[in-house]
Amino acid sequence: MKISEIVDIGVSGLLAQRARMAATASNLANAQTTRTPEGGPYRRRDPVFTTSAVGGPFADRLSRAVRKVEVARVALDPRPALTRFDPGHPDADDQGHVALPRVNTVEELSNMMSASRAYQANLLILRKAREMARAALGIGS
Repeated sequence: MKISEIVDIGVSGLLAQRARMAATASNLANAQTTRTPEGGPYRRRDPVFTTSAVGGPFADRLSRAVRKVEVARVALDPRPALTRFDPGHPDADDQGHVALPRVNTVEELSNMMSASRAYQANLLILRKAREMARAALGIGS
């Protein structure tokens, strides 16, 4: 496996975790948003990951087995909104209920911590690949 392929895998992990952190930040920022341009309350977002091949068509067996990650799409939470009785709220219905986003702050914060740790792990991969490249350059001297 080439060092450039290792770097590609690390970078794909960084990009995936960045997308995960961005979705989590959006979820936290809109946890109380009751009105969106699409209508209704904000719907929680969650990135969906997929894998893709690293090497080309003539890659060796190991390279074909190792995959990099990509964000396939961002899924919207299909569950119905939470309702709370608040007749004074401007978005309350006739019975005084307000539709709120189904965002759990504790779940989102743990998701953010997990994405942060995975991001750090991918940075470590890039640092180690750089060290390997430097060591390989030092062999000839």
